[in-house]
Amino acid sequence: MKEIDLSEFKFQGLEQEALQDLNDLSEEDKEQLLMAGVVSDLSTRSASYLQMDQSAVHCSSKNDDVEIMDIKDALKKYDGLEEYFWTLVDKDKDEFTRSAYENLHGGYFIRVKAGAKVKEPIQSCLMLKSENVGQNVHNIVIIEEGAEAHIITGCSVAHGTKAGAHLGISEFFVKKDASLTFTMVHNWSENVAVRPRSAGVVEEGGKFLSNYVLLKPVKDLQMYPSIEMNGPNSVARFNSVVVAPKGSHLDMGNRVVMNAPNTRCEIIARTIATGGTIINRGHIGAHYTPSKGHLECQGLILGDGRIWAIPELDGSTEGVELSHEASVGKIAQDEIEYLMARGMDEDEATSTIVRGFLNTDIMGLPEKLQKEIDKQIEELQASDAM
Repeated sequence: MKEIDLSEFKFQGLEQEALQDLNDLSEEDKEQLLMAGVVSDLSTRSASYLQMDQSAVHCSSKNDDVEIMDIKDALKKYDGLEEYFWTLVDKDKDEFTRSAYENLHGGYFIRVKAGAKVKEPIQSCLMLKSENVGQNVHNIVIIEEGAEAHIITGCSVAHGTKAGAHLGISEFFVKKDASLTFTMVHNWSENVAVRPRSAGVVEEGGKFLSNYVLLKPVKDLQMYPSIEMNGPNSVARFNSVVVAPKGSHLDMGNRVVMNAPNTRCEIIARTIATGGTIINRGHIGAHYTPSKGHLECQGLILGDGRIWAIPELDGSTEGVELSHEASVGKIAQDEIEYLMARGMDEDEATSTIVRGFLNTDIMGLPEKLQKEIDKQIEELQASDAM
């Protein structure tokens, strides 16, 4: 992990004014948010939260089954959230968790009430607006028994912002027979340092489905979310699509621990290095039977760059079923030749293969964002990709 000097960033005095309507944002900032999956037209969202720098500037819900508020307000309303707040992440884990504990700026609290089937996505966004801002956030997500929801979280810089530090704590609680789809889109810039610290618990019959997309440059990102499957018949899936351009250093992955019988998990990561560095970690632990887990780390190097794929399987009892596939390489020449034989030129064939490899068809993202992602994928091809 690369070193970050937090003294280089401003962790005090960068509050922003509240926004009644996200349409009041500048067109440039709305475009930046859109590239992180966050829309200013809230007609397609059940609830919305926006934090800019060190202030929650917008929070609204049009669904009575979705409670959303700034974490500071939730701590006051629920007497410190003793059952949830700092129960899954150790506040003394490292200097980044300590910074978030000692100087909390905000973060979102989302609670979906028991039995609710929330059809429209809930959106949240954590944005760096000022230059060299330091942002400490703590997020709590609670999906109560039998509830279902899809949360789209976008993290972004404002138009023109180049440097900053984002330190984010997230704790997820998926109750009995509940289901959470959590889609995170990162839209940072070349000099931003990012340190998320995330953990979750899934109870009996619960489902936690995670999608992660990072296609833009980021100076230094390190994250390793961990999910504990503590109830029988629970399911966890992670799907990551990641690109590291030149200058980006990514140390990332996912960890799942199956602590109950009849549990299933899957971790699928697709990574491309186009000049940057990716350390792609994955860990599955299985301690009860029957349980099944599969870990897949696939990497492509287009031009320069470096990818480490580090899969780990940990079985502690007879009868667990764990498997992994890991590969790092280049686009196979025979695949290119196959498509060229069917009428494509070499660049078209390369783009088609890359687009299929990344597979960013994720439910709930704005159409304009999906088109932008497709455009970025097209641009990944390089003359020396082979």
